[in-house]
Amino acid sequence: MNGLKFLSYEHTHGTAFGAVVDDQIVDLSDVGPSLKAVLTTGPLDNLHAVVAGRKPSARLDQVVLHQVVPDAARIICVGKNYRDHAAEMGGEVPKNPNLFIRTPQSLVGHKQSIVCPTASVQFDYEGELAVIIGRGGRRISKDKALSYVAGYSCFMDGSIRDFQKHSFTAGKNFDSSGACGPWLVPSAQVPNPHALRLVTRVNGAVMQNASTAEMIYSVADIIEYISAFTHLEPGDVIATGTPAGVAAGRNPPPWLKAGDRVEVEIERIGILSNTVIAEVA
Repeated sequence: MNGLKFLSYEHTHGTAFGAVVDDQIVDLSDVGPSLKAVLTTGPLDNLHAVVAGRKPSARLDQVVLHQVVPDAARIICVGKNYRDHAAEMGGEVPKNPNLFIRTPQSLVGHKQSIVCPTASVQFDYEGELAVIIGRGGRRISKDKALSYVAGYSCFMDGSIRDFQKHSFTAGKNFDSSGACGPWLVPSAQVPNPHALRLVTRVNGAVMQNASTAEMIYSVADIIEYISAFTHLEPGDVIATGTPAGVAAGRNPPPWLKAGDRVEVEIERIGILSNTVIAEVA
């Protein structure tokens, strides 16, 4: 059962949890009510035998995909974690990881719509690698940090730039302005999270194209830093920062608008795709 991926989805009744086998889903909702709940009971490797003994219950194209961990207690994001992005935004390279928080309400899943707010016309895209914590810990040393990772996903850190100037929290947390998905790829399938090609496209045009090797602070650095002040929990999501190429760094800036399609593709993980819609007044 090599190559399993895990996701949160909705089919015939409520939000469910399952594994992806080819283009079909094996339901695992009886194992635990959510991916987060299952992570608290042990590593996802324990589910391989369960999946092998079951038949799929639905195809991927029959379900609605939710963000990977819909009930994540925390979504911790890293700002300016690529030198070229720090430069294009006119700021210095942070001397420590520069953190902020997103709410679950600000995120949607793969192929769900992201919302362009009426309060602003400066809606920006940011493609990122997301890290999903698999086991809890505090004061985690850098050399052990990756053993706390359950897996990885794609992240679109939609940003409302004019609001961000006077309130970082507001600018990063408009309802349904970002996305995470389509699924969790277990860390065993991504032995080096810093050897991945990350590409963001808007309407098919490449806007960001970088390697995760260009991160200023590595995944291990970030986990060590966060766990110095808080106990990380299974299901916590960490977005590791975006490379250069965002709209705010271009002249003129190609802000997102209704009808645009945003894709974040990360090697070994997949493609997170979302269409922009206008906010309903």
